[in-house]
Amino acid sequence: MAQSRTRNNTRKRNKKRNMGKFRSMFEKNFAQDCQKKGIDFEYENLKIKWTPPQKTYNPDFMFEKHDGSLMIIETKGRFTAADRTKMKMVVEQHPELDVRMVFQNASNKITKASGSKTYKEWCKYHGIKWSEKTIPASWRKEIKQQIKAA
Repeated sequence: MAQSRTRNNTRKRNKKRNMGKFRSMFEKNFAQDCQKKGIDFEYENLKIKWTPPQKTYNPDFMFEKHDGSLMIIETKGRFTAADRTKMKMVVEQHPELDVRMVFQNASNKITKASGSKTYKEWCKYHGIKWSEKTIPASWRKEIKQQIKAA
C-alpha cells in the first residue's frame, strides 16, 4: 500500500515537472498550440485588481492586438463558482479589457442539476467571447505579434 502511494506521488511530481511553468496540462498544450501556429504570447505577466474584497487576477495568456491593446485569454478545464465570480467581476469592473475564455470542453455543465447552463452559455450570457481548446482563426487575425512557426 505504501509503495503504491509513493509511486503515485512520484507520478504527480513528474507530471508537475513536465508542465514547466504552466499550472495545468491544458495551459501547457494551449501554449504549445500557440507556438506551433506562430503566435507570440506572454504568460501570467499581468495583475488586475478586482473587488469585493480586494483581490488580484493573474490572466493566463496575453496577446498584443493590432491596435496595441491586449487580448487576455483565460484557459479553463474546470470552471468553478470562484472562477465564475472572478471572471464576472473582472469583466464588469474592467470594461476596457478584452477578456476571453478558452475551455477544454465548453459543453460541460456548470452543475449537475437538470437545466444547468454550459460553460459556453454562461459566457454568452455574460458577454464574454469563448472558444474550445484553441484560439479560433478569427481571433488570430486580431493578434499583432507573430513569431515564426516552429
